[in-house]
Amino acid sequence: MLLINTDKEDTWKVYNVMDNKLLDLQLRVPNTRFCGSSKGWLIFMENDYAVTLVNPFFRVRGRREKQNSIIHLPPLLPPRETDKFYREHFDYYVYKAIISADPILNRKECIVVVVTQPFWQLAFIRLGKDSTWTYVDGRYRARGFDEVVFLEDKFYGVQSDSRVLSFKVNTHVHSNLKFAARRIETDYWYKNYLVYSIEKELLLVHRHFEDSRRTVKFVVYKLNFNNRKWTEINTIGDVALFVGDNSTFSVLASSFRGCLPNCIYFTHDSNSVKVHLGPDGPHDFGVYDVEYRRFLNVDTTQVSTLVKMSKQPPIWILPTFQL
Repeated sequence: MLLINTDKEDTWKVYNVMDNKLLDLQLRVPNTRFCGSSKGWLIFMENDYAVTLVNPFFRVRGRREKQNSIIHLPPLLPPRETDKFYREHFDYYVYKAIISADPILNRKECIVVVVTQPFWQLAFIRLGKDSTWTYVDGRYRARGFDEVVFLEDKFYGVQSDSRVLSFKVNTHVHSNLKFAARRIETDYWYKNYLVYSIEKELLLVHRHFEDSRRTVKFVVYKLNFNNRKWTEINTIGDVALFVGDNSTFSVLASSFRGCLPNCIYFTHDSNSVKVHLGPDGPHDFGVYDVEYRRFLNVDTTQVSTLVKMSKQPPIWILPTFQL
């Protein structure tokens, strides 16, 4: 589902992409930029740089908040005095965030990982165990991290040049970052997405942009863990990927009526945080066919209009509870 901000305070509309319909449902969640959605939870920043998790589908029945639907985490280290942009726009201070497990159903295994600005550095905290954030080795700040995924008790982070590093959280002190995949040479201006596919493969998605920040194509690679090399693929099979400000996720298309296989569903991404949405709103939105390398003409006129009017970037979410 795609959550779309409205002109009402702390109110978001819900678009069911499978049925191509706006649901007769409004979610009451903060009117802010979300730095991630993961395991059915939304992640956002408070003005004191604290990180908050909220499960919006705990809160849809009536106006009363269900117990445990909001989890408050300690503040991150604040930006430096010279980082005026992030002091004025605290909601962009964390670029992306994920959780390793559901914080209610599997709290003991839940680790929250964030990519902080301005150097795209990694930090993590273990729910119920840590009282402060641990920052991952800062030697890799120069390239930064675009996204992080959790796979078989390890976190994998992809850097801006497509190099992938991994680390494992054993204790409060993290393990050293280890090299996991080679970089990809390309002349295109692209954004990286990393996803552990439903088919048990680690995929890297390059989203290519033109100067206006509109998406012009996607390229997908699969990792060979033995030689640590990426191989370009022209099909992802019975799988659909969802990319944007959310943590990238995949679904088995045949399990959802109306879901298109071998496709990438995409929405606006805050890749360049200093480029504001502008008068056209978060316009970058659509469906891309991986095999035929083309954008599909999906009738999303009503949704596209709402997306462009949104004051905050829309975000994909995969609910873990039935409405």
